[in-house]
Amino acid sequence: MIAFSDCWYWFAVMAVVSYFIGCFNFALLISKIKHNDVRKMGSGNPGTMNMSRQFGLKIGALTLFLDMLKGGLPVLAGYLIFRGKVFEGTDVLVSDLARYVCGVSVIVGHIYPVTMRFKGGKGIASTLGMYAFALCCEKWWMLFVVLAILLATLFYIWASEWGSMGSLFGVSMLTAAQGIFFYLRYTESLLNGFVIAVFALLMLDCFLTWFAHRKNILALLAGEEHHTSVKKLSHRKKA
Repeated sequence: MIAFSDCWYWFAVMAVVSYFIGCFNFALLISKIKHNDVRKMGSGNPGTMNMSRQFGLKIGALTLFLDMLKGGLPVLAGYLIFRGKVFEGTDVLVSDLARYVCGVSVIVGHIYPVTMRFKGGKGIASTLGMYAFALCCEKWWMLFVVLAILLATLFYIWASEWGSMGSLFGVSMLTAAQGIFFYLRYTESLLNGFVIAVFALLMLDCFLTWFAHRKNILALLAGEEHHTSVKKLSHRKKA
């Protein structure tokens, strides 16, 4: 058991470190290596989708992979630091709160990076990585749930050509999966402050990604959203 008063500073340190990890933008780095600035290309968004449109699917996939690692590794660190410990006087695992403090801090850093004047990406890839690591680090079989949701997301994007909505679909499904898992775990203590904090972090992350896509949603409703053809992206190559 561990008292929150004995570990709160760990949460503060993890949140700050994770935020600055989130501030590091791989899309911008890769585009600079290719002598471009992705912020001045296409939609201007330094993320996976715009990288795929400008440089091709392989570069987009590399950006996706690196951003997923960025979102997932801090989560894994938070889990390992507090693995097996519970908050004093409760049955709430410290690692359940720690990993999402780390994860959401990364997402905030990615979307609102101080290093880029608070104008970053939209957080989808990092959020996918956050959930992939958070779900699988504790229960290995959750890998199949994560893969099923990711495949369903890719299929939706391929079939509908709505990249932004497909991305939000994937994030929302992963949020729901983790929420259900925590609900089953803490059925008897849903009003515990730590449990409420965990659910609040899940909702905050989902809100942040939807809010970051507000222009895409409005464009979609107005019939002005650009289609994302996976087939066309796979054949696109740019320097």
